[in-house]
Amino acid sequence: MRAFLSFLLPALVGVAQALSYTGTRLLVVNEDASEKDNYSKFWGDLESRGFRISFESPKNEKLSLFELGERAYDHLILLPPKSKGFGPNLSPKNILDFAKKEGNVILALSGDSPTPAAINSLLLELDIHLPPDRNALLVDHFNYDISSAPEKHDVLVLPPIQLLRTDLNNFFETENPVAAPRVVGQVLGNASPHLAPILKAPSTAYSYNPKDEAEAVEDPFAFGSQLSIASAMQARNSARFTVLGSAEMLENKWFDASVKLSGKQTKTGNQDFAKKLSEWTFQEVGVLKVGELTHYQNEGDKKGVLNQTAIGASELNPKIYKIKDDVTYTIELSEWSHDHFIPYVPPPLDALQLECTMLSPFHRLPLLPSASLSTPNATLYTASFTLPDQHGIFNFRVNYKRPFLTSVDEKRTVTVRHMAHDEYTRSFAISGAYVWITGIWTTVVGWVLFLGMWLYARPTEEERKAKGKKAQ
Repeated sequence: MRAFLSFLLPALVGVAQALSYTGTRLLVVNEDASEKDNYSKFWGDLESRGFRISFESPKNEKLSLFELGERAYDHLILLPPKSKGFGPNLSPKNILDFAKKEGNVILALSGDSPTPAAINSLLLELDIHLPPDRNALLVDHFNYDISSAPEKHDVLVLPPIQLLRTDLNNFFETENPVAAPRVVGQVLGNASPHLAPILKAPSTAYSYNPKDEAEAVEDPFAFGSQLSIASAMQARNSARFTVLGSAEMLENKWFDASVKLSGKQTKTGNQDFAKKLSEWTFQEVGVLKVGELTHYQNEGDKKGVLNQTAIGASELNPKIYKIKDDVTYTIELSEWSHDHFIPYVPPPLDALQLECTMLSPFHRLPLLPSASLSTPNATLYTASFTLPDQHGIFNFRVNYKRPFLTSVDEKRTVTVRHMAHDEYTRSFAISGAYVWITGIWTTVVGWVLFLGMWLYARPTEEERKAKGKKAQ
């Protein structure tokens, strides 16, 4: 028993310290073992957050991302290879299959060596395009480090304002400028809604081969904000794939470096940026979870509730409603933040929406937070509405997809029936029917008066005899 507890205790401690929502097993693929120490601060930061790091060379024939059909690791970091690729065990297909199994990947590129064709084909599967010239780098003659790149201008310095993107979540924002040395720029395709730039190039940057002897670039591959220094792809299964254009951004020397921009010496924010980049990729932040989800008929129509119960539907989350029922819908949302769940609150100018749809939405309503029903770990959102005067199969759907947040797509299917014959509103309760009700009773009263007058005007016995004599 004591031996069993001694085996179980480290596992429980490892789980308690885990910050990632999906797991702590991390594989780092590095072809050159001598370069491992160049990233020691980055590895130390990952280990302090509970990750169990395994270092492997792509030349290892026993290396595999899967074991018995399941993931052998939860996360994967691919450092730039020196050869033509990562080998047959880390083919583009195997890496994509790893992402399909909900594994998270950081792929780092390097401008010091040409990008292998295998990596290029892998990124094309994600609709991420690299320059056709495999030696091309990002160059900026305005936003560069004066001390380390006085002539080549290939060490870009990005002010903190450059990190304020359109996702409104600011998962990657830093206080100090970020140094990006020898970056391989990427261009994201427009076809996939799952792609988003993490860090864009400045408007004055462009892709250029430093080995080219031409003084000017006539037809650049891309320039300005078309180029991304770091890109993110979040799949439908919430797996995250990050492409970093410069592996040197993760090295120790740039964590402690000072860059000079516009005559001002400033310490870099690379360490903070690397931490936030790995936090997002390894699902330590930005993970949404749906808790309790309910819908029910409001208590205003007791008769309708009793009839639904008679049909077989329950009072909570019924399968059958009737037309024009007043319905309340509630959904509980939480966000994973490092080691616990916190209430999720949408950013400004954003909102959760509920759709009541058949083939097209009949209602599209904002879901408002309920302070009285929320908990310290979740926010409860609610909306009340009236079902349309249309019978059929309806869906109550919350489809919330935002950059850098896991998708929420919750759908509940219900049947909306016609009202029974004893559920219709009586005519005397409808003010518009007063005209027809008055006409009906006027006809009845008139007919009764006519009968009374006709019976009262019947001829007497003498008048009938007199009439009979005249006829003879």
